Amino acid sequence: MGLKVCKFGGTSMADGNVMLRAAEIIQADRERRFVVVSAPGKRFSGDIKVTDLLYECSDEIEAGNLPAFQATFGKIRERFLQIEKEIGKDFGLSESLNIVEKAIMDGAGRDYCASRGEYLAAKIMAAVLDATFVDATEFIRFKEDGTLDEKTFELGAETLKKHKKAVVPGFYGLGVDGKVKTFSRGGGDISGAIVARSLMATLYENWTDVSGFYACDPRIVDSPRWIPELSYHELRELSYMGANVLHSESIFPVRSVGIPIRICNTFRPEDAGTYIVQSSTRDFRDNVVTGIAGKRGFTSITLEKSLMNTEVGFVRKVLDVIGNHGISFEHLPSGIDTMSLVIDNEFLKEGTLQQIIEEMQAAVHPDKIYTHEDIALVATVGHGMAKNVGTSARLFKALAIAGVNVNIIDQGSCERNIIVGVEGEDFAKCLRAIYNEFFI
Repeated sequence: MGLKVCKFGGTSMADGNVMLRAAEIIQADRERRFVVVSAPGKRFSGDIKVTDLLYECSDEIEAGNLPAFQATFGKIRERFLQIEKEIGKDFGLSESLNIVEKAIMDGAGRDYCASRGEYLAAKIMAAVLDATFVDATEFIRFKEDGTLDEKTFELGAETLKKHKKAVVPGFYGLGVDGKVKTFSRGGGDISGAIVARSLMATLYENWTDVSGFYACDPRIVDSPRWIPELSYHELRELSYMGANVLHSESIFPVRSVGIPIRICNTFRPEDAGTYIVQSSTRDFRDNVVTGIAGKRGFTSITLEKSLMNTEVGFVRKVLDVIGNHGISFEHLPSGIDTMSLVIDNEFLKEGTLQQIIEEMQAAVHPDKIYTHEDIALVATVGHGMAKNVGTSARLFKALAIAGVNVNIIDQGSCERNIIVGVEGEDFAKCLRAIYNEFFI
């Protein structure tokens, strides 16, 4: 008999009825003994996620706007009390909400505030399942630089193995200052992987509102092909580039020990889902490309300078400029006398881009420096790409026929992906052209 760790996302916690559905799924398999949950997500289009409301609460407290905070927290209170009513049991949520509200008002901090959706959802699910509630702060530890402390897995094993069945809130742990610290948004997937690794589970199930991965975004391509299996590497590439079924960092805890992940649909539990494994068994001759994914909202900064290649430290000086602003880059395509930095627009707040350009000019004195905004990046991913002659030719021919101009080309050294940068307005056209070439 194996042990399965289940993580249920926000849509699976959205209301009391969906929570009961999740509980039925857990109880249907005795191997599903450890559960990680997200905060309640959207119940319908236009609804607001509980975590978003909690971030609003934090902003309002920091601004000293007590009436606004009380109004927003009132929405959170109403949401959780409605869940309690739908389930039909008294979980003492009113008192728990009072404690959370007071702690936020007393300055518990932004991360504490943001984490309370998961905390309260886990309390409810533990009561529904008659399982032990184990707070993530008991074993998930962060280093001073914000990265996960490796001792988390040893602490997790020691803490969790005391219980036959337990529910853990996702998204947070404990920082070096002894306060609650959160992962990046969507980090509940990482929490689930941590629990799976700590317990050396035979399977990590991630339950969401889709039946696995598809070869392309179904909002852009009609009825894209379902992917029954992909490797950790392929998952990392696709999820990072916009296939938001699973957090891109969630593979790291389980990959090193070979624990497979299964993506499942809470609303269609009978579906096979998608398995993420160490090494895919697919026949790459028939599956040259595994999937296509992309994101909009990037800016490229291009520097031109004669004899750039002979100037020792040129790239380091450029990277120091963005590093001093706390900015990371997505890609770094270059030529003998040119280099470009592709940066996510979320880092480029008003005035930041111009400041960076001025600092680069002072640091390396380029002959020319210019920017290209509203770039979309599209990644074509698959282990089979390295084993099939002509893959690149097919891709670029498809884009040429579709009338899509390519501004940036970047191929990973592993030959598992080809990334192109196109105009933002050509994003959907680019995805469709590549999908049609390899899957139709």
